[in-house]
Formats: sequence, C-alpha cells, structure tokens
Amino acid sequence: MGMTITEKIIAAHSRRKKVSPGEFVMAKVDLVLANDITAPLTIKEFYAAKAKKIFNRNKIVFVLDHYVPNKDINSAENCRLIREFAQKYRITNLFEGCNGGVEHALLPEKGLIKPGTLIIGADSHTCTYGALGAFATGVGSTDVAGVMLTGEIWLKVPETMRIIFYGKKRRWVYGKDLILKIIGDIGVDGAHYKTIDFSGETIENLSMPERFTICNMVIESGAKNGIIAADEITRTYLKKVCRRTPIYYKNDPDAHFCRVLEYDVSKIDPLVALPHSPQNVQSVYELNRIYVDQVVVGSCTNGWFEDLRIVAKILKGKKVNKNVRLLIFPATYQIYKKALSEGLIQIFIDAGAVVCPPTCGPCLGGHLGILAKGERAVSTTNRNFIGRMGHPESEVYLSNPAIAASSAVLGWIGPPEEIGLK
Repeated sequence: MGMTITEKIIAAHSRRKKVSPGEFVMAKVDLVLANDITAPLTIKEFYAAKAKKIFNRNKIVFVLDHYVPNKDINSAENCRLIREFAQKYRITNLFEGCNGGVEHALLPEKGLIKPGTLIIGADSHTCTYGALGAFATGVGSTDVAGVMLTGEIWLKVPETMRIIFYGKKRRWVYGKDLILKIIGDIGVDGAHYKTIDFSGETIENLSMPERFTICNMVIESGAKNGIIAADEITRTYLKKVCRRTPIYYKNDPDAHFCRVLEYDVSKIDPLVALPHSPQNVQSVYELNRIYVDQVVVGSCTNGWFEDLRIVAKILKGKKVNKNVRLLIFPATYQIYKKALSEGLIQIFIDAGAVVCPPTCGPCLGGHLGILAKGERAVSTTNRNFIGRMGHPESEVYLSNPAIAASSAVLGWIGPPEEIGLK
C-alpha cells in the first residue's frame, strides 16, 4: 500500500522508507517556532533542563506578535527574555516591529516554509503551513523546548482524511467558507488527530491566501495537520519568496484514506460561525438581523493582502455604520506597505475604519479590540469560544472578509448584496 503526502514527509524525517498510521516515530525537525506567549515558557523549560546548547540557531524562529507593541509590564518582560535568549544563542530568526507580523503569514512571506519540510510550532495554528505542502503542527511549549535542544520530535503518524472540492464557487464565497463548511459538518472533533488532505479542481484554482486559511482552521476540527499538494500556484508563490529547492510530494495512487468527503462548492453559501463554536455554521442568507458593535478584519486567517483588497472593494465610497467599530489588521508590515501603496489604507480610513499594526492581539482578546460585556463582533479570525475576544458575556461571529466588510456598513451581519453589490 502506498503512502499519503503526510506519511511520506514523516517517513523521510524519521529515516524510514515507510510509516503507517498509528506508529510512533522520532522525526527530525526543519523549523521550530514560538511566539511571545509561548517562547517564555519554552525558554524556562530549556533552562530548567540545564540545557547548554541549541540544535541549530538557524532553525529556531521567534516571532513577537501577540502582545506587541507590549501592552503591559508582563508582556514587556517576556519579550525581553526572548530577545536575551536569542542574543545569547545567536538565533538568526527573531522577528518583531517593522520586520515582523502575524507569524503564520510572516514565515511563508520570509521564505522560511517550503514543501516537504517538517515544522513544529508552539502555536496551534502552525498547521497553516500545510498549504505549501509541508507537514506542520502545533505542540506544547515543553515539546518545543525539547526540539530546541535535540532537533527532533516524538510523533504518532496520523490517519489521513481526504476532502475533495469540485465546482465553481458562488459570489462572495472564499476559502474561509469552505473550511467553515467542513467544520460545521464534521464538528470540532471530527478529524481528531488526523491529517486532512485537500484536493480537487476547486483547490487547484484557489489562491495561496485561501489555501492558508483552509489549512489554518483544520485545528478547529481537531486535526493534527492540513495539507495541500504543491502545484503550479505553489511554485509561482515560492519563486517570489524562497530560493531553496523544495521537495514535492504527492499521494500514491493506492494511498489509504480513512475517510473521503466530496463537496460541490457551487452549493455552498457564504457562511457564518455563530457563538460559541466554529462548528455552529449557518448561511449568511438565513440569519435574522444580528446587530454588531465591532468588526475585525485580520489575523492569520484573513489578514492577507488579497483579503484587504476584497474589503477595500466593498468599503470604497461607503461609510462604516455609526454604531460599529471597524478594526483592520494587515497580517504583516509587508502587506501593510502594499495596502498603503495601492491606496487601500486610504479607503479604509475614509470609510471610518481604524487601521491597526500587524498583531494577533484582538483574536485572543489580548489587546486592541477587546469586547465589553454584552457586545457582539463579527470577525475574520478563527475562533469564537466563550470570552475569546474579551468579556465572557460577549459574542464573536466568524466570517469571510466580504461578509465582515458589508456587516461593518450595515451595522448587522449581512452579505454585500444588502449594500447593493452583486
């Protein structure tokens, strides 16, 4: 029996010709990531183990992106700890300030992710990088401390679930809606410790940002990782950012999939995930008028330039509803600069939006956009758990960037058609 892409990557990194689902292996890691929330714990565990050296100073990445610019003394102390550790061990990849941004958009942009590699991150949405044909998954800070020391990770080979998308997307439907559809159908534990392998003609025509968004949110269904085979769209993207030679894997014709699901995307509406779970999915056209206090555009799911361009098209010549706060977070400074040069930032400001620096802050209720008791937000982020964005009695609704933008104008959650766009 053949192997899937994920199995091939794990086998190659564990010095084996073949692995099977359920096996336990020690695998070499190509890149290990931590941020300003998780890296301090990692560093303390590293010191607690009395470790003296790291495995490779070029393969450890620190991104200060959650509580930056620092919101309080604690976050400032944590960032200082990371900087001092990076300086002590001469770690080459420390990103912050205008050289930084949201980690899951930043690392691909920096050319640090390539197909066929194995990436471990102390952040659950590390699975984003599967969009480039890499095996990438989130682990705990203690695990990352071990990887920083040895360069290896203990893994159980996951089963692979295959999801095939075919057909042409409806207007205002994006990658965000495809992954919300999956999570709505299989639930938040429907892919527990599995790989989700995405394929089909629709995937083959999706942009990289949409692919990143899909792989990012597989964790919301309990998956270990999501993966999309690298193709010409991947190669075109990589030519702009990565000079190293990737390894392109494909599923063997006789590879085993524990479950196969097929979707005709022409039947999928723009979707909204209602509080308090990403699986509470409903068509935007079926919602009764749900008034919102805040709209957030950004994060590692929908803070890409392509997302900002969608939002700008909807907001151009319009005003944000007087009862709504619209916050826009470009995912990285490179995206911010491009949006500035193409006039998108001007459109946002003219419409009444607040344009914020690249940060993960609002997504987790860290800072910049915290909700008060009883407030509602529609957001392009990836989680809407109780209290995720602030007060436990606030509500977060998840959507694609087009729905978020039209909702900011309407004052309630609604599609662009309600503001006269077809």
